[in-house]
Amino acid sequence: MFKEFKTFAMRGNVVDMAVGIIIGGAFGTIVKSLVSDIIMPPIGLLLGGVDFSDIFVVLKEGANASPPYATLIDAQTAGAVTINVGVFLNSVISFLIVAFAVFLLIKSINRMQREQEKPPEAPTTRDCPFC
Repeated sequence: MFKEFKTFAMRGNVVDMAVGIIIGGAFGTIVKSLVSDIIMPPIGLLLGGVDFSDIFVVLKEGANASPPYATLIDAQTAGAVTINVGVFLNSVISFLIVAFAVFLLIKSINRMQREQEKPPEAPTTRDCPFC
């Protein structure tokens, strides 16, 4: 049974999948930083200095401090129950960037496969009509 598992685990597809998952996780971290640290601050600045990570709705006040809470961290520290709209928006934008990157990757892979599968062109030589 161990030998079968080893054969399965070392098969090319499984190893390729594991590498893809590891690289995908690292790529997700980079995209999250791109959205949170590069894309959203200028958008927030254009919209009047809004920090999207601090857009939230208080459902229930915290026991430790009363609203208004300046930041999401203040609300969470006070024990307030919140809906984190800004964090959700950041996640949606991250997802869209990852989905677009995967789309471009698949599109380029499909194009390369189509180029490899092209049938050979017809030969350009003809029979000599005088022979």
